[in-house]
Amino acid sequence: MEIPAIAPDARTARNTALQNAARELETTFLAEMLKAAKLGEPPEGWGGGAGEEHFASFLRQEQARQLVAGGGIGLSEILFNALKEVDNE
Repeated sequence: MEIPAIAPDARTARNTALQNAARELETTFLAEMLKAAKLGEPPEGWGGGAGEEHFASFLRQEQARQLVAGGGIGLSEILFNALKEVDNE
């Protein structure tokens, strides 16, 4: 059985979608690592109220997004290649 070729524009759009998904996965991974490292937690004795953890998570997510935008740790490239390989099957 022959698989029909994907048009170049469709392939480019698909690769862009896969790259975006890989970057989001790396962002989520890094945000969890920043959380595990307790980045952004207030020092003892300083309470920020009930919403502090929610806002701290937004800050960690954005910090992780900036890390990925700056090159990240290379996880998104590995994820992209894996996603692309699965997508081409």
